[in-house]
Amino acid sequence: MRIAIVNDMPMAVAAIQRVLDGSRKHQLAWVAYDGAEAVRRCAENLPDLILMDLVMPVLDGVEATRQIMAKTPCAVLVVTANRDTQTAKIFEAMSAGALDVTNTPNLGTDLTRGGATLLTKIDTIGKLIGPQKEMRVPESKGTNSVSISKQRKPLVAIGASAGGPAALAKVLGSLPDNFPAAIVVVQHVDEQFAPGLALWLNGQAALSVRLAREGDQPTPGTVLVAGTGDHLTCLNPTTLGYTPHPQDYAYRPSVDAFFESLACNWRGYVVGVLLTGMGRDGANGLKTLRNKGHFTIAQDRATSAVYGMPKAAAALDAAVEILPLEEIGPKLNEIFHMRNRSD
Repeated sequence: MRIAIVNDMPMAVAAIQRVLDGSRKHQLAWVAYDGAEAVRRCAENLPDLILMDLVMPVLDGVEATRQIMAKTPCAVLVVTANRDTQTAKIFEAMSAGALDVTNTPNLGTDLTRGGATLLTKIDTIGKLIGPQKEMRVPESKGTNSVSISKQRKPLVAIGASAGGPAALAKVLGSLPDNFPAAIVVVQHVDEQFAPGLALWLNGQAALSVRLAREGDQPTPGTVLVAGTGDHLTCLNPTTLGYTPHPQDYAYRPSVDAFFESLACNWRGYVVGVLLTGMGRDGANGLKTLRNKGHFTIAQDRATSAVYGMPKAAAALDAAVEILPLEEIGPKLNEIFHMRNRSD
């Protein structure tokens, strides 16, 4: 991949360059020392991936990411030395369209370990932005209408990637604390940042938000967020768990893996929601849910920070409805209000 570095610290730039040179797999496109320069350079010479610092003069990494995604979209990986003290900025950057976050390697004894972590992140993003392997979609057909028959354990399953934190906050923030369905979220985020994401979302919603644990049974009133490097799946009609399989999916945790496990194992009513994100993770899983007769929603192009995952879902006809972000929460309230009246 052609990779650009955006960082105002020469030592950090040197460390990242050394890691890239040592990999022999990537080409340095250019280096920018502030966000404004990065926006200009992208307009002139768009790379495959940007390694974006957060705290910089002139224009910080959050606003630079926002402007790049609006003008010349490409993959952005936040690389910061201030991970533990910049939680708010990290989720702002991810809301603006950044795919993931990792620590800045340094030129000291940590270079080998930090460099390996950085290269792993780059390889994962390479799989996301490269050709995606088509996963088999079951042939079974189902109704596309909202079922209002009595079924136990209603659940809302939400998948998101780049731009997801802000989108999730918008959807969850529009639901009341007595929302009658359980909610499970799979957001593409490094497991180191998952606790911070759950805590941040908890402050944006009336519902309680926490990380999903092995053996959890989703219940109304609590939002469970996938929280490890393994895939969150539905193990049986009532219980969630984590699994390393399938190992060849481009992103972990995978939205497809979760949606498809629900289609196989969950015995209640499901509403599947696919929000903003790069790549196509979740599109086939959403199609599987629709084929099983569940209601499915994809975010529209205009309100998506990155119109990748919902675009793939639309191309598969996986969504019963394609909605602007601000209408998704009200639609969920409407669906479950209808169900409560009929039950």
